[in-house]
Amino acid sequence: MPNDANDDNKSIRVLLLGDVYGDGGLKALFLKLNKIKNDERIDYIIANGENANNGFGISVSNMNYLFSLGIDVITSGNHIWNWTEIFDSLDSEDRILRPANYGDEPNGHGFVFYKEIGVINLQGRVNLSYVENPFKWAERCVGQLSDKTKLIFVDFHAESTEEKEALGFFLDGKVTAVVGTHTHVQTADEKILPNGTAYITDLGLCGPSSSIIGCDTDMAIMRQKTQMPIKPVPSTNDSELDGVIIEADTLSGKALSIKRLRYF
Repeated sequence: MPNDANDDNKSIRVLLLGDVYGDGGLKALFLKLNKIKNDERIDYIIANGENANNGFGISVSNMNYLFSLGIDVITSGNHIWNWTEIFDSLDSEDRILRPANYGDEPNGHGFVFYKEIGVINLQGRVNLSYVENPFKWAERCVGQLSDKTKLIFVDFHAESTEEKEALGFFLDGKVTAVVGTHTHVQTADEKILPNGTAYITDLGLCGPSSSIIGCDTDMAIMRQKTQMPIKPVPSTNDSELDGVIIEADTLSGKALSIKRLRYF
């Protein structure tokens, strides 16, 4: 149920978390998430889980573990296809999403209506594998959710800042929030756009803090120096938990505030 932040009980508080990366990210959630939820009076939690399985993809056990920690909806991105064992769950479990703009043929679905909120997952096209137009799919998904709720949260899993900002302004006033994922580096540009949509270019990382986007630093440096196809390995250093808290008006769906957070 919505929190009691005001007497009329007309707002909700939603925690959106950056890419969960390997065991370090799962540990950070186990240690920190419940305290954040209680301290910040969180009503719903949305997390990008596409890197939960040792840094690449998500397993069924990862999915079930994230749900057991209190995460309401799991979003993803280009690594959702890394482990075929998750494919059946993409069809059977409404609360785990793959980017909608992979189209209608692959397993799974790209948006969900859960209790009183809508969540949409999209993937960018700049410097990523080609997918269908995220702007057209955004309109399509919003159209299907808008008759059920005004509280719509979009995870745009993309690399280009320009592409992310463009989608944010494109959806301004049509959704509650557009948040970016994928780069694993939290940006400091959280804001509410002119028509009431909360925005941040990237939520950041739930995973090793002393790392290169979650990876072991020595191995990542060697990859860059040699350009050899060395598979990254998650760092084992202490972890951080990155994201934002968005408070939204339940009647209009507009964002009232956005607060960036980093927990170490």
